[in-house]
Amino acid sequence: MIRALAIALLVLLAGNAAAQSVSFPSVAVGSSAAGPEIKGWIYKPSGPGPFRAIILAHTCGGTSPHTDIWGKLLVSWGYLVLAPDSVGPRGEKAVCTKPGAVTPNMRIADIAGALDYLATRPDVIKGKIGIIGHSHGGSTVIRAAQKSFDLARRGLAGGVAYYPGCNPAFDTGIDLPVLLLAGDKDDWTPADRCRQMVAGLAKPALVEAVYYPSAYHSFDNKAPDRSVPGAGGKTHRLVYDSVGAPDAEARTRAFFVKVLQ
Repeated sequence: MIRALAIALLVLLAGNAAAQSVSFPSVAVGSSAAGPEIKGWIYKPSGPGPFRAIILAHTCGGTSPHTDIWGKLLVSWGYLVLAPDSVGPRGEKAVCTKPGAVTPNMRIADIAGALDYLATRPDVIKGKIGIIGHSHGGSTVIRAAQKSFDLARRGLAGGVAYYPGCNPAFDTGIDLPVLLLAGDKDDWTPADRCRQMVAGLAKPALVEAVYYPSAYHSFDNKAPDRSVPGAGGKTHRLVYDSVGAPDAEARTRAFFVKVLQ
């Protein structure tokens, strides 16, 4: 276990060394109050650009090797990527066992700030920016697509939400295209709550929801099967899905080609 953690840390440090560190203000928008100065990482393709851009929203564990893997993958598809850290600037290392410390609604202010920051960069194509998030970050994507925040005005064109925590009572105002990818065996962010949310949407045609029957939480992460602590003393199983992961990746790539063209 110690050796695995050491390897993971080296991977993250190597990824961060290859990426550019940036900072920008967290901006009040809708019901999301401004947060602290946000730090993040820019991953970019070679060449001067300009490039289409994607915001990468991390899990409850904060920026990690998983962030680095996705940052590099999105760059390989030709996108400039901004990966904000929403937990570190708020004095947290992770919020998996205390989700109230940093909520997806709070992170919307960071996303608004990220969109404003990207608009200032000469190497970014203006007006059509994507977002992708996993777990807590997936919930952030669902929140970011809500009409009440009007992030389209800041250039957000749509997002991909991997195994998000869906809230059928509060997330029915989706007003941007969303690709929702969930596992039916997920015991952390249940897929049925996403089904309920989608069924109650005012604009259901904006959401493409895909449910993988054999997939658990974190089904895209090529890590050993494991159980991790969550809130309330519960533990949750994380399992890579060799069928769902490549299908989700292909759908993700096609979605961004479509909404960012």
